[in-house]
Amino acid sequence: MADTSARILRLLSLLQARVEWRGADLADRLDVSARTLRRDVGTLRELGYPVNAVMGAGGGYRLGAGGRLPPLVLDDDQAIAIALALQTAPATVAGIVDAVGRALTTLRQVMPARLRAASEAFDVTLLRNYWEFSAEPVDVGTLRTVGAAIRTARVLRFDHHAGDGVAPDAGPPRDVEPHHLVVWAGRWYLIARDLPGRRWHTYRVDRIRPHTPGGGAVFTPQPLTRDDLTRLVVQNPDRGDTPGQWQCVGSAILDLPAAVTARWAPGGSVVEPVGAGRSRLTVGGWSWAGIAGLLITFDTGLSDVEPPELRAAMRQISRRLDDATAPAR
Repeated sequence: MADTSARILRLLSLLQARVEWRGADLADRLDVSARTLRRDVGTLRELGYPVNAVMGAGGGYRLGAGGRLPPLVLDDDQAIAIALALQTAPATVAGIVDAVGRALTTLRQVMPARLRAASEAFDVTLLRNYWEFSAEPVDVGTLRTVGAAIRTARVLRFDHHAGDGVAPDAGPPRDVEPHHLVVWAGRWYLIARDLPGRRWHTYRVDRIRPHTPGGGAVFTPQPLTRDDLTRLVVQNPDRGDTPGQWQCVGSAILDLPAAVTARWAPGGSVVEPVGAGRSRLTVGGWSWAGIAGLLITFDTGLSDVEPPELRAAMRQISRRLDDATAPAR
């Protein structure tokens, strides 16, 4: 009986993991005959789970909507994956740290002893890397409002705050059609199309202050590909970033187009187009040598380096490299 119950739970987990299964594939995954699979599906139906038959070559099954479904059914690998993800979740959203901890505790409480021991083997201590250029955490209420406007395809009205201060930009509130939330380099971005000009814009979510949680008029979403999102966020020098609060902030003109520089610049840096095929990168760091090293990784021509402390660090690095590559005496 225990083996049968475990198999039925495994069947339910598989049905939840995919929109549609071929009957033969399910039987193979469960290592049972087609007859036993039909009997197990019948058992799930008797328990109130809406398992629908799929017509076609070979036949199949699909888990329908509704019914007396449990909040969550996980197999061993899924449970461990969620526990690990909760432990390593980046603190990019304000107000959820306690919730993440409670979720991890709840998950471990309902795990069998063997899985609980396995998940605790992955206890993680996160240490900050100096090369992380994190932003201020996003307000969870703002994230909910923006996400709801995207999900319901409703116009979003908000004040936009320049920089990392609290004062809004001059001018009226923004009215946009919100399409996507994108997380990149520790920052949350909203991809939206403004109503007056119907142009695409990229907004830092931590600088958005929504007006109405319910949203405005309904709009028809415009499909965007992954390449579109990359162009609007990763390769976009006008994505609203500003240098982080570092003890050293420097800049240089790179012999690269702004889109290329933006693609590889760390979060919290600023990229500005400077003529054809050139761009200025402004970035912060814990030392002038650190900023110099970051600029060197672009492997391109550099000019107009500021401030003098950064130029001095580059000269010092150059002398060290000359010494390191000099012929042995």
